Amino acid sequence: MQLLRKSKERGYADHGWLQSFHSFSFAGYHDPRFMGWGNLRVINEDWVAAGKGFGKHGHRNMEIITYVLEGVLAHEDSLGNVEGIPPGDVQRMSAGTGVRHSEFNHAQDATTHLLQIWIEPSSQEITPSYEQKTIPAVEKDGKLRLIASPDGANNSVAISADAKLYAGLFSGAQTADLKLDSKRKAYVHLVSGSLAVNKQLLQAGDALLVAEEDHLHLEKGQAAEVLVFDLAP
Repeated sequence: MQLLRKSKERGYADHGWLQSFHSFSFAGYHDPRFMGWGNLRVINEDWVAAGKGFGKHGHRNMEIITYVLEGVLAHEDSLGNVEGIPPGDVQRMSAGTGVRHSEFNHAQDATTHLLQIWIEPSSQEITPSYEQKTIPAVEKDGKLRLIASPDGANNSVAISADAKLYAGLFSGAQTADLKLDSKRKAYVHLVSGSLAVNKQLLQAGDALLVAEEDHLHLEKGQAAEVLVFDLAP
């Protein structure tokens, strides 16, 4: 089963300082057809205006991944982490028993564009933790590079969830294949450009929801950046 969901079908919120598209029901956007996919609960595509951001707020029992596309996101949390997250980095925060953090765009003349991803954890009430790694573009060029996994394989960030996340950059004749367990689910989110996935053409912001399939084939990329999730059913 494959379901193509177009970018324009996502929920949208305009808060002035924040423009946000919601792939799944979130805050004021509710669609009972899209409450999540497998254990993937949230993908928010956010544009944070210059000098603005999210004040200190709390999370609990969720694996949170931040993937910055443009600009820099300044992160500060109750665990003592004070970090800047630039494009090319992947940041993971395991909220567990509870963590508070803030996220700001301190630039005065540039917007920060990012994806924030929530995945349901395998265990509740774990000790909160933080991890951030740089994934060079060359490692994603023409291939699916593992960037988050339960065991931190291949220098990915380690998440406390039954899921793997891959990132790739594709143009021209570049192709990639990913084997799937047909009993699990997969989710493909096209960040930018265009890309064919199992012969479905995706444009920037589109997603492909996949179930009961044993592989993904990626081809015909045009300046494409893509995230692929291997998810619990």
